[in-house]
Amino acid sequence: MRFDELSLSDDILDALDAMNFKECTPIQEQSIDVILEGHDLIACAQTGTGKTAAYLLPIIDLLADTEPTPKVKCVVMVPTHELAQQIDRRMEGFAYYIPVSSLAIHGGNDGKEFARQQHALRQGADMVIATPGRLLAHMKMGYVDLSGVQFFVLDEADRMLDMGFSEDIMRIVAELPKDRQTLMFSATMPTKIQQLASTILTEPKEVKIAVSKPAERVDQSAYICYEGQKEALLKHLFSAGHNKRVIVFSSSKQKVRELTQAMRRAKWKAAEMHSDLDQKAREDVMLDFRAGRVDILIATDILARGIDIDDIAMVVNYDVPREAEDYVHRVGRTARANTDGIAVTFVSERDQQRFGFIERFLGAEVRKAEMPSELGQGPEYEPEQKVREAGRRPGAKGKGHGRRDKAGRDKKKTASPAPPEAKAVDGASTAKPKKRNYRKGHRKPKPESGQS
Repeated sequence: MRFDELSLSDDILDALDAMNFKECTPIQEQSIDVILEGHDLIACAQTGTGKTAAYLLPIIDLLADTEPTPKVKCVVMVPTHELAQQIDRRMEGFAYYIPVSSLAIHGGNDGKEFARQQHALRQGADMVIATPGRLLAHMKMGYVDLSGVQFFVLDEADRMLDMGFSEDIMRIVAELPKDRQTLMFSATMPTKIQQLASTILTEPKEVKIAVSKPAERVDQSAYICYEGQKEALLKHLFSAGHNKRVIVFSSSKQKVRELTQAMRRAKWKAAEMHSDLDQKAREDVMLDFRAGRVDILIATDILARGIDIDDIAMVVNYDVPREAEDYVHRVGRTARANTDGIAVTFVSERDQQRFGFIERFLGAEVRKAEMPSELGQGPEYEPEQKVREAGRRPGAKGKGHGRRDKAGRDKKKTASPAPPEAKAVDGASTAKPKKRNYRKGHRKPKPESGQS
């Protein structure tokens, strides 16, 4: 479905046209009109499906019809300052033709930034995008007026509960008007999320989109390798042309540091991202990555959720994530905004059982790529077997190529993943939308400008 088939106003559609957004994602298609109609909503969708726009677009549209006031009209709760900043940047584009203001409120900054946030909150903003702890800190000082809030959004709700924000969220909810529209977005729907929804939502509509499955446009593959082959394998991928707009995930901060140094020595523009970096350092790294001054970002799972970078060409799981959900969130960094992407996982002997569980969770076998001949053969893939004792060295004779499964069937040999072909953004047509729809009671359309 196209955006111009929804009940969005002309100003919103003009902004989307300027950003070359034409086609809706499923979560946007099913959520936007529900929100415009005034319903509470609980939506379950994985990372990278476009959920941010699913709630920002209709809220901006509705706020444009409200009377100017210094009071906060919308509160968006998020788990991390990175996500708060990302949503605030999205607002700049979506609200380009509409006088709706936003303010990001988050920690990880100095006293000067806190004072700036304090001043901005006193002045008022239509939309406040905040982490729970930092918003509460401002609320306790007595100058935050939430009595005019019409919209309350919980983004990455499952992650916020996992991070222990449940009590903070309820303290904030207690200060909100009862007559509000509440929207909850979550990648998973465990019991604790359902309980929270029953507490703060009123007769919500439900939307569920392909929960816990990577996007169809992600080309997933795995290399069955020894631990000692991983670094050379990573360099092989980069040498083969996969060295731009890449995120490499590792569960270990130490490994992230080591890999970053190794890639820099090999003359690739790499940077590290992990929790030991202070806020300023993280922001600088992300700015460099977005600007193309860094090609390869090597990170812990701090980036697996909540970071919005649409043009990631490839994700590499240097090690197998501990949980299947973590795999989905890592892989969800690529193939966003209707583009193709590549996800590669390095599976060592000790991680085979874990990766086998992920395949069962996905309901499909991930394609096994053949090890480059110059790196030697890898181990046999036996995810159902207990982890073997260490001792076999990379390059030793084994059954790496043409491996056979337990039933004796030959595994299909496959080449290294090829980069996706370049495509027009969103596969968009350059044709002018045929007609724009306006919901009953919405603003009258502005006169035609005569511009092509």
